[in-house]
Amino acid sequence: MSAPARVALDLWSDVMCPWCVIGLAQIDKALALLGDEVNATIRFHPFELNPDMPDEGEEQAAHIQRKYGRTPEQSAGVRETLRQAAERAGYSFDYVGEGEAPPAMMWNTRLAHRLLTWALHDFGPEKQMPLKRALFDAHFKERRNVSDPEVLAAIAESVGLDRVAALRAMIDPQIDAMVVAGQRQAWDMNVSGVPALVINGKLIVPGAQEPQVYVDLIRKVVAREAAGFA
Repeated sequence: MSAPARVALDLWSDVMCPWCVIGLAQIDKALALLGDEVNATIRFHPFELNPDMPDEGEEQAAHIQRKYGRTPEQSAGVRETLRQAAERAGYSFDYVGEGEAPPAMMWNTRLAHRLLTWALHDFGPEKQMPLKRALFDAHFKERRNVSDPEVLAAIAESVGLDRVAALRAMIDPQIDAMVVAGQRQAWDMNVSGVPALVINGKLIVPGAQEPQVYVDLIRKVVAREAAGFA
C-alpha cells in the first residue's frame, strides 16, 4: 500500500461566518471519506467580513437586513437556510448555554484572528484547530462575545493554551501584522468571500461545498502532482 499523500489545506474564514463552520464540517466529512489516501493538514487564515464592526457589536438579524438590504422575512429565511445546511453538515446552531438564549450577535473578529494567527505561528495546526472549533462553538452555540479579550483568553485556556500569553498575543503588533498579511494574501488571490479553501497551494475552492466535491478536488490535485504536473 502506498503512503498517504500529504495535503495542505489552507482555509480562509471568519469566526462570524456560518458558511465557514458549515464548510469545515463538510471538509471533515471529505477527509473521513478519503481515509488513508491522504495525510491532511488544515491551517486557518484570517478574513474579516466586517472589519468596521464597532465594539458593541450588532444584532444578527438587524445586521443582515442592513448589510444586504433584506426584509425581516427575508432575513429569517436566510437564517433557516443556514440552519438546514448546518444540520445536513452535522453542525447545530442551537443555543447550548444556561437559561434563556441571549440575542444572536455579530462581533468584531480582529482579536480572534490575532489569537488564531498566534496559535498557528507558535504552536502549529494541531493547536490552532481546536481553538478554531472552540471559537465557532462560543459564537454560534454559546453566544459569547468573541470580541472581548477576556472571553477569548478563556476560550484559549479551555483548549490548553496559556491565558496570559493569549492576552499578550492579542495586543502584539507583530501578530497583527501577520493578520494583515494573511488578509492581503487572500486579496492577492482574488478571494472576496469565505470560506475559501486552497489545496496544496494550487487550487482555490470557493464557498462551502458538499463533501464529495472536496474529495474529488483533493484527489485531482494529488493525481496531478503524482503525474509530475506543478
